[in-house]
Amino acid sequence: MSNFVLDEAKRCLQCKRPFCKEGCPVNTPFNEVVGMLLEGNIMEAGEKLFSNNPLSVICSIVCPHEKQCQGSCVLGRKGTPIRVGMVENYISDYYLNFISSEKAKKGNKKIAIIGSGPAGITMAILLVYKGYDITIFEAHDKIGGVLRYGIPEFRLPKDNLDKLKDKLISMGVKIRPNTLIGPSITIDDLFRDGYKAVFIGTGVWKPKRLGIKGESLGNVHYAIDYLKSPEVYNLGNKVCVIGAGNVAMDAARTAVRQGAKEVYVMYRRGAQSMDAEKAEIEYSKMDGVKFEFYKAPLEFLDEGVKYIKTEVVEVDDRGKEKVRDIEGSEDIFKADSIILAIGQEPKDNIISSTKGIEVTNKGLIHTNEVGGTTREGVFASGDVVTGAKTVVEAVRVSKKVAEAIDEYVTKNE
Repeated sequence: MSNFVLDEAKRCLQCKRPFCKEGCPVNTPFNEVVGMLLEGNIMEAGEKLFSNNPLSVICSIVCPHEKQCQGSCVLGRKGTPIRVGMVENYISDYYLNFISSEKAKKGNKKIAIIGSGPAGITMAILLVYKGYDITIFEAHDKIGGVLRYGIPEFRLPKDNLDKLKDKLISMGVKIRPNTLIGPSITIDDLFRDGYKAVFIGTGVWKPKRLGIKGESLGNVHYAIDYLKSPEVYNLGNKVCVIGAGNVAMDAARTAVRQGAKEVYVMYRRGAQSMDAEKAEIEYSKMDGVKFEFYKAPLEFLDEGVKYIKTEVVEVDDRGKEKVRDIEGSEDIFKADSIILAIGQEPKDNIISSTKGIEVTNKGLIHTNEVGGTTREGVFASGDVVTGAKTVVEAVRVSKKVAEAIDEYVTKNE
């Protein structure tokens, strides 16, 4: 693998105008980093990546590179683009294996971070660099949020998160696991105890419901719950996944690995309208997952899914199909278990126990352009603000919010 990484790095032209950097949401300076790597300065390269994007080791694996850095590589115009993610991951992983850095604190300037997903980890590291005393409150027993409990091990090795935890601790960050903010400890308590600002990065952990008959049956499960601990589920031999995004692909591929003999994905539109990344769909097919297109669930039964066939009415400018039901085409798709993967929403543990924080009609936290909520001193970013997005998008926005928090605390000293 190291030889392949080296070969890829040597192919990089180290462009003066790096289109790969322009194609990256956080403007990763890949051209500069490659130069450092080839000159034998891998630690310097790792530090540059980490300073620009604390989740570089994660984004280098889970980002849709074909749409961003790799897709923008000039070599891809007439040939094969650089495998940017692979080279970046090699450097970032190496860096986290060896680096340790204590950071001085600015007196007693404490900031509370609620949630240790992509936004929370990014915020903690950025604010530690600015000298703040950080405490992360995590509802689960381990850090990572959706990275640990929503993305399967075969897609994202969890030792990356363990390395990030070690990094956080070495930087002086305190972590309180198994602590759900809202029911016991409230945001009011945090301000009472001297925290100068509070950041909310709790993600979206409430599964969206279809709201059709049979959703409470024992053979129906939600993907966001299933992916947390798939080994505790007994799905049977034939599984039907409802949905068309990356989470649906993750659930389907996980079910295959957990021993299901037949796994199908049911979607009311066609393949071209699926939200999942093309690579994830191809990987699912390679794993043996089958697809049932133009079928819309009507009811869940003990023996499977009652559905109705659909047909395309029109296709919009983005290639998304609008479909309608075909009357009289109802049938039953037999399956032992059904997994719903149609999206997630935020839980209201914090909002229900806190005054002054406004939410949208979708339950997402309302913020201004720099992450400030409608309550003074409380900031937010990540999926709890935007809905489910990419990891790198959470990093991009959180970098702006970190600056806003620092400005707010400094101004209110």
